[in-house]
Amino acid sequence: MTVITVSQLNRYVRSLLESDAHLTQVLISGEISNFVNHYRSGHLYMSLKDENAIVKAVMFRSQAMQLRFVPENGMKVIARARVSLYEKDGAYQVYIDDLQPDGAGALQIAYEQLKNRLAAEGLFEESRKRRLPRYPRCIGVITSSTGAAVRDIFNVLGRRYPLAKIVLIPVLVQGDGAPPQLVNALQTFETMRQSDAPDTPDVIIIGRGGGSLEELWAFNDERVARAVAASVIPVISAVGHETDFTICDFAADLRAPTPSAAAELAVPDMRELAGRIRFLQTAAYRSLISAVSRRQTALTAITQKRCLQSPLYPVEERQMRLDHTVKRFSAAAHLAVTRADRRLASAAGKLHVLSPLQVISRGYALVQKEDGIVRSVQDIAPEDTVSVRMADGTLTCRVTEKEVLS
Repeated sequence: MTVITVSQLNRYVRSLLESDAHLTQVLISGEISNFVNHYRSGHLYMSLKDENAIVKAVMFRSQAMQLRFVPENGMKVIARARVSLYEKDGAYQVYIDDLQPDGAGALQIAYEQLKNRLAAEGLFEESRKRRLPRYPRCIGVITSSTGAAVRDIFNVLGRRYPLAKIVLIPVLVQGDGAPPQLVNALQTFETMRQSDAPDTPDVIIIGRGGGSLEELWAFNDERVARAVAASVIPVISAVGHETDFTICDFAADLRAPTPSAAAELAVPDMRELAGRIRFLQTAAYRSLISAVSRRQTALTAITQKRCLQSPLYPVEERQMRLDHTVKRFSAAAHLAVTRADRRLASAAGKLHVLSPLQVISRGYALVQKEDGIVRSVQDIAPEDTVSVRMADGTLTCRVTEKEVLS
């Protein structure tokens, strides 16, 4: 019996496994566990297990890049793989060439994974969505130039609102080349906005007609979703039919069920605007007529006032008031003068009775000295000179003698 090394043993067992036609390509159903995404190398490491057993598995970078979804622990999958042995630790494992979800399709899982991840980032929040312009001057359209979608959009825009200019950037809407073109188109419109180009759109419609999940997959691309969310110009997403939902729909400012509906949401209807204008014209005319009528009534009431019909009426009325006031003043003044005359006459009569002259006229005389009236003989000394006032004249006398009456 020949003695062999461990390396030789492992190499021999590996050759046996790889030479077995039944093990070069097998389909294995199992649940993923111990999943490791080796970001530096790009390889995926995991285990596949069922109720009773477990096997190690690896998927190299070249195959992993083809996956539409990210494997996760607990996910049930079907792996197309080959069986071999890792010589270094002597453990056999499977090398996966392709991996598909067991049940839901890979694209559907990838869709849900990306949707949940972007939603967790807040990319779909209503608070960050922009309001569409009410009367857009220019509409940007990003879609295929040959599909039915572009014809529907142009027809609806032309019928509803021919005033708006349409700028089309034709792109691929499916296949691997579609996402970069969709992103570049959005960036082109953003560059136009930043440079204030004359044909910068006020709103963008991005989309395509209906199709399978695979055909619509370009609008589930993360790059497209982030470009739509980053657009400063409001974006309407119109991908597929009414029942189709893409990641682009959630990232856009508004989702339309079809391209035709997107065109209807982007612009107002000229016929409705014309009807609204006619209604406003009628309302304005009626309001004007009503206002004029009210002012005419007010003007008529003003012109019928006596002061306007007879301009001198205020002057005449005030003249009458003045005349009446003058009469009352004159009467009051005459009465006051009369009363004053009466009081004066009464006082004059009293004064006349008490007047020294009246007394003198009855034979009395008024004796005066230089310092005033002499009221007593005690005020006069012999040889004094006095003035004697009589009714018809004055005497100047020298006092030679005085007699005091007891």
